[in-house]
Amino acid sequence: MAGKTLRDLVICIKGAGEQASGIAWRLYQANLCKIVMIEQPSPLAVRREVSFCEALVSGKKTVEGVEALKVTEPEAVASVWRSGKIAVLVDPKWQIVQRIEPDVLVDAIVAKRNLGTQIADAPLVIGLGPGFVAGKDVHMVIETNRGHNLGKVIVSGSAEPDTGIPGSIGGYDKERVLRAPVSGIFKSDRKISDKVCRNDLIGEVDGCGVHAQIAGIVRGLIRSGLQVEKGLKLGDIDPRGEVIYCYTISDKSRAVAGSVLEAILRVYNS
Repeated sequence: MAGKTLRDLVICIKGAGEQASGIAWRLYQANLCKIVMIEQPSPLAVRREVSFCEALVSGKKTVEGVEALKVTEPEAVASVWRSGKIAVLVDPKWQIVQRIEPDVLVDAIVAKRNLGTQIADAPLVIGLGPGFVAGKDVHMVIETNRGHNLGKVIVSGSAEPDTGIPGSIGGYDKERVLRAPVSGIFKSDRKISDKVCRNDLIGEVDGCGVHAQIAGIVRGLIRSGLQVEKGLKLGDIDPRGEVIYCYTISDKSRAVAGSVLEAILRVYNS
């Protein structure tokens, strides 16, 4: 895998939500700037203020000083790189992977299962969390479960199974997460950073109310008008009450992103 400088590496990231964006931000800050992120047509990102997928709605999105631009054709990616930005495009079938032949492919969809990533997709393929087997589906797996092993780079085997329990913030875990009570269209007039009290109405899904279980700040919320399935994560209430946390990358995202950078350096900086 020798022959290319780190600055020349082409990096493709599947997903452009919170975890994927934290990775893109960290790599960009490390001067690995040839980054293209691929997303579904209607992203379900909760922490939208720190997710580059918002560029698909507004044309551009800045996260902690790093800007991503929407592109509609793969041919436009190179011009975005020349402008010093990250490229984001809709590509539900991941066709750009074959077209740009990335040096690094990161599956950051965090679907808890492998949706089609293969170890032959790039010289270095990295998978986030459960659903991947290092040495079989991907070259390396990054542990995403909070705890002692968060951020561990796994070169053989899999990450820890999904517990289904969110990480604790301010002493709350499951209570801080808003989930769809039924399948249908989610509607809300709430905004990220809104202060809410326990039992406040946050939105509804086909007439079924979604209420805050704790008091705090709306740290994340999917866009109103999206089709959702029962049980889907709709939002996140942060009991700490710090508005700045809505607009900055989380500790978990930074840890995982640092591990992706480590994985790349293990291969390309030897």
